[in-house]
Amino acid sequence: MSVSESKPEEKTATRKKSAPLATFFHVHLVSDSTGETLNAMLKATASQFAAAKPLEHIYALIRSRSQMEKTLAEIEASPGLVLYTILNPELRRLLEIRCSELQTPAISVLDPLLHAFTDFLGLEQSLRPGAQHQLDDAYFKRIAALDYTLSHDDGQMSWDLEPADVVLVGVSRTSKTPTCMYLANRGVKAANVPLVPTAEPPAELFALRKPMVVGLVASPERLAQIRQSRLGGMNAENAAEDYSDLDEIRKEVLRAKRLFAKHRWPAIDVTRKSVEETAAAILTKLSARQNK
Repeated sequence: MSVSESKPEEKTATRKKSAPLATFFHVHLVSDSTGETLNAMLKATASQFAAAKPLEHIYALIRSRSQMEKTLAEIEASPGLVLYTILNPELRRLLEIRCSELQTPAISVLDPLLHAFTDFLGLEQSLRPGAQHQLDDAYFKRIAALDYTLSHDDGQMSWDLEPADVVLVGVSRTSKTPTCMYLANRGVKAANVPLVPTAEPPAELFALRKPMVVGLVASPERLAQIRQSRLGGMNAENAAEDYSDLDEIRKEVLRAKRLFAKHRWPAIDVTRKSVEETAAAILTKLSARQNK
């Protein structure tokens, strides 16, 4: 057989392109604080480059020359991108000069925002490292919110829902607990109440005045998938029949939607949302409510 007469499957094989291999690269996160800001910005940016995998090197609380010199030695040993939040002018200059000598890109990620704030407010920067992590009122508010949320998870202490900022209501596996924890970390007191087919919601839920009650829903198909996975390997066959049965879940979701509509509670479909996206939607609604 000649080359031109090769089999169709052979031609197909030669036409197929191999999948692109992941590109690994070093990223050095240099901060005079905890490094949380840099980490968040790296994740947000790297998520736009699916084939690129950053190898993170984190240097937190860099506040002395000796610490910076050790950091620069590690950058030289593993060249790559350098992202930094360093406010001390001397340490910043040391980092920028050495990175320039190494021909390593170094980006001060907060500079555009800080310059914009300075121009808009007409004020000078305080140059306080980790100013957002001070033990101030906002910090203690977050701690109080976390404490409240932990003690009011999954319908606990339903008689004490009035102090909450937000109360999430939904059927099982609609991400109520992780969403509450995310909100609490933002200083929002969040409680959640599960909707159970065999029981009525607590009466206290319908008498609330201060908290914003938000319903969470998801597609029955997605809930069935999650619940079946959840029950995998558990010895709860009888209970599992209704818990993961698609028809029963459809009834649960319909009852939940009717409840939300009856009480005019805003509802969020979490089927294709991450916890962060759900929390962002709730924070937007909460802000609009508070600014009325």
